[in-house]
Amino acid sequence: MKIWIRLLAVTLHLLLLQTTIAQHRIITLSGALSETAYALGKGAHIVAVDVTSEFPQAIKQKPRASRDRTFSLEGLLSFKPDLILAHPKDISYAVESKLKRLGVRVILIEQIYTVKGAERFIKDVGTALGAEKQAAALVEKFTRNMQQVQANLKKGSTKPKVLFIYARGAGLMSVAGKGSHIDAIINLAGGQNAVQQFSDFKPYTTESLIKSNPDVLLLFDFGTSSLGGKNAVLSMPGVSLTRAGKNKNVISMDGNLLINFSTRLPEAIKTLNQQLYESKN
Repeated sequence: MKIWIRLLAVTLHLLLLQTTIAQHRIITLSGALSETAYALGKGAHIVAVDVTSEFPQAIKQKPRASRDRTFSLEGLLSFKPDLILAHPKDISYAVESKLKRLGVRVILIEQIYTVKGAERFIKDVGTALGAEKQAAALVEKFTRNMQQVQANLKKGSTKPKVLFIYARGAGLMSVAGKGSHIDAIINLAGGQNAVQQFSDFKPYTTESLIKSNPDVLLLFDFGTSSLGGKNAVLSMPGVSLTRAGKNKNVISMDGNLLINFSTRLPEAIKTLNQQLYESKN
């Protein structure tokens, strides 16, 4: 009799576990969250992502929770999620509150744009997904890769001054100031941000370009394409008067890699560092 009771208890436990797994439906609302959740082995449970989620390749096949960076209650609920991961600034308090009242867990995970911040981010995502052991192993791998990259960074007598231009066509351009995620990745890769007069992002002007006189212009690859390619960037007013223009130093990088600040941060630092110091030769 006791054996049958034990068998019944085990069977019920397994059925409950299977049901829980089957109902584990996750929405990730940033490229970094999607990449990290996937790296933690939760890709099969992701039912929708945001428009910035492009890596790994399998993520591109996931439905989009929105066509832009705004998320409605109805749009999110249409995927029947039981867990939503988001950056604190990417989901409104009103939507968050309503989701929670309807029984949907919403976990907001902050990103700090440092190496330690990336490690913390991976751990936080792991905790949110119940994948603490996988996160610990992923952080260990991340740390090894980071140490190797940092030990082999190319350096020079002076750090190249880098001006990052965010472009969505010629009429929609801004530049990154200090304290931004772009400022952080430039510094980690051995460069210095050409803009120190302000924080965050401000509209691009020819005057500010000439005044900053960068050694290198850095853009997301889609930004370069939106302007018509590298030669079109070099032809923009004022560029020829800068060191970057005179030496034709324009770097285009995958935006998702450049601002990931999670599992692929070592790769981003290595790639940008190589291109920065190749451009000095």
